[in-house]
Amino acid sequence: MNPLNHVAIIMDGNGRWGLRYRNSRNAGHKAGLNTVEKIIKETLKNKISYLSLYAFSTENWKRPKKEIDYLFSLLETFLIDRIEELHKQNIKLKIIGIKKFSPKLNQLLSKSEKKTFKNSKLQINLALNYGSKFELINAFKSLKKSRNKITEKNFVKYLQTKDIPDPDLLIRTGNTKRLSNFLLWQLAYSEIFFEKKLWPEFNEKDYNKIIKEFKNIKRNFGNV
Repeated sequence: MNPLNHVAIIMDGNGRWGLRYRNSRNAGHKAGLNTVEKIIKETLKNKISYLSLYAFSTENWKRPKKEIDYLFSLLETFLIDRIEELHKQNIKLKIIGIKKFSPKLNQLLSKSEKKTFKNSKLQINLALNYGSKFELINAFKSLKKSRNKITEKNFVKYLQTKDIPDPDLLIRTGNTKRLSNFLLWQLAYSEIFFEKKLWPEFNEKDYNKIIKEFKNIKRNFGNV
């Protein structure tokens, strides 16, 4: 069976779920947060070391300001209410992306990262204001500036995920089959599962089914 060390998830479908069942995209984002908590618990049960969640992309700034403000208020509330519990569970929080938010949210993010820095049971990589193309361009610029030889080994040192193993498994909910500018370099050899369910509908049973399928896949990495 394949070892599973790192799961990445594109949590797609919150807005569509909210419009369909509550006539509100924001209601979908709130429901999606409940799914996040369920998946974190299940990740711990499965003894997976890394969980990367695509929460807000660089392209998401195109959304209505009211929706963006609501998303960030949800995140602020989550950090205020739940970071102590995550800390007690030995969970580390790391932000990947560019922290250009309100002073309050920036402070909460930095405080949460600092508080949980030494934790080791599970590392949650929260992708906020993250875009893989931007990350790659900046990594190349930094490598060139360093004057080190351009090699794969040297290049990954300048990625925001430099100390994080590449995902073994990517799950995207929402019945959309694309990567949406998420971890393009890191996902080169990841197994990818596209799930029809919208993110608020995704549950522990769905998650464990995918994990089970992943563990039984024959992974060749270029070999026969």
